[in-house]
Amino acid sequence: MQDPEWRRIYGFRVVISAPGSVPPAPRRPFSARLAGFAGAVFILAGIIAVGVAIGAQVHAPQPAASGVTGGGPGPALVRSLPLSVDIPAIGVSSSLLHLGLNTDGTIQVPPLQSAPDEAAWYEYSATPGQRGTSVIEGHLDTYQGPAVFFRLGALRPGNHIDVRLADGITAVFRVTGVRSYGKSHFPAKTVYGATGYAALHLITCGGAFDYASGHYLSSTVVFASLDSYRRAWLTA
Repeated sequence: MQDPEWRRIYGFRVVISAPGSVPPAPRRPFSARLAGFAGAVFILAGIIAVGVAIGAQVHAPQPAASGVTGGGPGPALVRSLPLSVDIPAIGVSSSLLHLGLNTDGTIQVPPLQSAPDEAAWYEYSATPGQRGTSVIEGHLDTYQGPAVFFRLGALRPGNHIDVRLADGITAVFRVTGVRSYGKSHFPAKTVYGATGYAALHLITCGGAFDYASGHYLSSTVVFASLDSYRRAWLTA
């Protein structure tokens, strides 16, 4: 059998070969191959992102529903805006955003794209250490991985939460309880309502992730009360 004879017709390369032989597949232009490679990369990136989200959902610590949601009489501080929060037991150290309400009346949350590792104090709640309920919230995760409150469900009664205030005082809270609530039965009065002592409530998402809505179905809430405080001493 003779070798195929290559010809060019109007810029297209064709092959004339003996009957029954299979002509070699034409090579795709480099730009087309590059576009195909880029498409495959984007598809792979999407698969990886979904995998990360699933992995985060599986491995985020779940609350043990331990302790109590209330507290008793204890110390209290004067109003002072919070600057940062530290939770040594779960490795959290974050500056605090100050956020309020959206136009529809829902509570604002930290920007997921630009500030997933920052927690936020709800500015219409008491300042941490004031008598009443102070609320701090943060994201559980993003498509890139864990966010600031990823391990919030691992806290247990007796753990401490430090909140540094603008007046130089650090308010030290002791965890009294950890709970998981379905968002359809979220006890807003228990979480946001007034108290007769200096309470701190930390909130993040939790439970199963609903891919249809793009949201978690539950919320993890940590309840704490002011245990003590310390002042920052200036040195010359």
